[in-house]
Amino acid sequence: MTMTKTKIDKEVFYRHLWALALPIMFQSLMLASVAAGDALMLGRIAQDQMTAVSLATQIQFVQNMFLSAVTAAGAILGAQYFGKGDHDTMREIFNLMLKFCALISLLFFAACQFLPGALMQIFTGDPDLIRIGCTYLRIAGWSYLLTGISQSYLTMMKVSDHVTPCALISSFAVVANIGLNAVFIFGLLGVPRMEAAGAALATTLARVIELALCLILSAGPNYLKPAWNRMFSRNRLLMRDFLKQCFPLLGGGLLWGVGFTSYTAIVGHMGSDAAAANSVAAVIRDLICCACNGVGTAAGIMVGNELGAGHLAMGKAYGIKLKNISWVIGFVSTGIILALIPLSHRMVLLTDEAHAYLTGMMVIMSVYMIGRCVNTVTINGVLDGGGDTIFDMYSLAVCMWGIAIPLALLGAFVFHWPVLCVYACTCLDEVGKLPWVMLRLRKYKWVQDLTR
Repeated sequence: MTMTKTKIDKEVFYRHLWALALPIMFQSLMLASVAAGDALMLGRIAQDQMTAVSLATQIQFVQNMFLSAVTAAGAILGAQYFGKGDHDTMREIFNLMLKFCALISLLFFAACQFLPGALMQIFTGDPDLIRIGCTYLRIAGWSYLLTGISQSYLTMMKVSDHVTPCALISSFAVVANIGLNAVFIFGLLGVPRMEAAGAALATTLARVIELALCLILSAGPNYLKPAWNRMFSRNRLLMRDFLKQCFPLLGGGLLWGVGFTSYTAIVGHMGSDAAAANSVAAVIRDLICCACNGVGTAAGIMVGNELGAGHLAMGKAYGIKLKNISWVIGFVSTGIILALIPLSHRMVLLTDEAHAYLTGMMVIMSVYMIGRCVNTVTINGVLDGGGDTIFDMYSLAVCMWGIAIPLALLGAFVFHWPVLCVYACTCLDEVGKLPWVMLRLRKYKWVQDLTR
């Protein structure tokens, strides 16, 4: 696709970018802070408590892959229809998100209640870790019932210019979660000390607060609400458009989510010290990824708004500009991780061997972050914003499932490589697909108006 080069009004571009990205970065930071709070608080009690909860939360991570596919499809179409000014269609998109998310949430809740032991055995063979993890999942599973509904509301807020209230809701829920964590984990204010079970209870109560705030705020004027009178009606064209975006996103999300969970399981089976170090490294990674998550989400909304409004040349120019910004974020993130290595050893109580693993993992992760940041903004933001959702699935199938996971499995269970070599294999996919991602961007298949 060839277009004349379009000049971007930098003041308008950056004002819009930061108005969207900063609240989402803050929201992402607050959400990552929950995992950090769990790790820090439980890490002050015992290494096994921290490790078991870190492994158990991988179930919610997989659930979020399903939910993210549904809400991302809603966000892609919603951003374009918002750019077009068609609010009636946005309400029908809202309905579709709620129906799919409710079904997913119910399935994961049932698995946590009836099969917690089987779920934990995926990640570890240690009986103590399995026991602690089962206790966590039976309580935290109740929060999984609510997550899909609240995520649907928050997604529609983001794409309809209510990004700041959306971030405030999530942030308030996170603050409540961290505060309740301290109360229930350590047994403060006369509450019995519950340790891992306390972390699960705090998570569940925080999700109740989050959903309540979503419902209250969305009841106000100027907020999009579901089309309740059409909840069970069928718009075949819209459903087809929705599923056309959702299935590739779901395929990519599952490939990435199950693959990422496989990394945790592989390292987890290499010993409790390796699992503990990986748990801490994952918390740090998720905190640093907040910047690229915010810019990536903003990129999808900005590109989608322009394309949906019919401004294809401007949408293309925005996409290229955002890709360039992602490289800067990647190199800055690398420097931050390297600077955090001394601090990471003071965060939690680990054995000497686990500390040594953690240092090596952070050095490896510092290189991985360049690929992670560029790919998040370019694939999940720019390409998805224009409806090019199939590429993510292809790249994951080749780079993660064709290269990284087989190497990690062979290294851990056949060749018995050192822990850090196996960990390096789990970081290959993001760095390895960078040239492919840049080539896909330059084909400009993502420059398309998806609205009817």
